[in-house]
Amino acid sequence: MTQLNITIPDSIYNSVQALATQENISIDQFVALALGEKMSALMTEDYLLQRAKRGRRDKFLAVLDAAPDVDPIEEDQID
Repeated sequence: MTQLNITIPDSIYNSVQALATQENISIDQFVALALGEKMSALMTEDYLLQRAKRGRRDKFLAVLDAAPDVDPIEEDQID
């Protein structure tokens, strides 16, 4: 395990402390989870950007052309 000392505004610390208490976890656990979630979001964004670069519009349109042209089921319709 690595220790990390950071300086944050009191207002953020107070919010973290309250939320960690509400979730019944330590502040260390809360911060570790928050960092993990942020890393996951950034890595997912990067992954999707890389995938998008490999995409081809002509192939996308070919798939759409092959899809049947039908109305959505009632539960999926937007009023």
